[in-house]
Amino acid sequence: MERCASRTSARPPHPQPAPAPAPTPGRGICMMSTAWRDKQEHHLINFIGAFLAANLYRLNFLSISPDFIFNNGGLSVAFIFETSWDCGNAAAVFSRVNALKRQFKNLYVVVSVPTVEQIESFNQSYFKYGMELGSPTFVSVNDPEMGFEMMLKIAHARGVCKQQDISSTMRNEREQAVQCMDAYLAQAIGSIEAIAKASESSILENTDLSRDKAETIVRFFRDPQFYLSPKIN
Repeated sequence: MERCASRTSARPPHPQPAPAPAPTPGRGICMMSTAWRDKQEHHLINFIGAFLAANLYRLNFLSISPDFIFNNGGLSVAFIFETSWDCGNAAAVFSRVNALKRQFKNLYVVVSVPTVEQIESFNQSYFKYGMELGSPTFVSVNDPEMGFEMMLKIAHARGVCKQQDISSTMRNEREQAVQCMDAYLAQAIGSIEAIAKASESSILENTDLSRDKAETIVRFFRDPQFYLSPKIN
């Protein structure tokens, strides 16, 4: 028989949140489900708000299917957040997991299991309801505060990886463009030495480059103030 601690006490309704301040530059946006919010203790909501503000995230309360959605670096990451495992609610939790993992590519499930009984119950339920390892990823924590901190770290890490992939792709594209230009000029004018000595009129006569590009090439090889100065495009 499964044993676990469950939450049965009713909670007073949450006061309506104050109007959100004007958007400011930050790391990302955190969207919290209003349905999830209304089931939680006030101190946890206050902790989440303060923790997000300290990490430059903007918090929005919305009617969404997951409990949280983070948008960071152009990537959205969804979370189901069980703040205290209840064995009596296991079937509903795993049914919801199966439904949401079909809707969200990046879905994580964070479960707070502070007691040995809850850990045992959760482990039994995980296999009872046929979960596949990593589909989605489950993260067990000792308390809700730790759980939210873990969620933010996961979302931030995924966003950083996304940005690094974009930067790497752009860098590769720039390198390919430069290589193509080098090959094009070498074929039209000759060696790098010949390109370095070529005049603007010579480049225009032997290529179909614009006058601006021809001038840039000439300045690059002959004007130290040009090629030694930083370029921000």
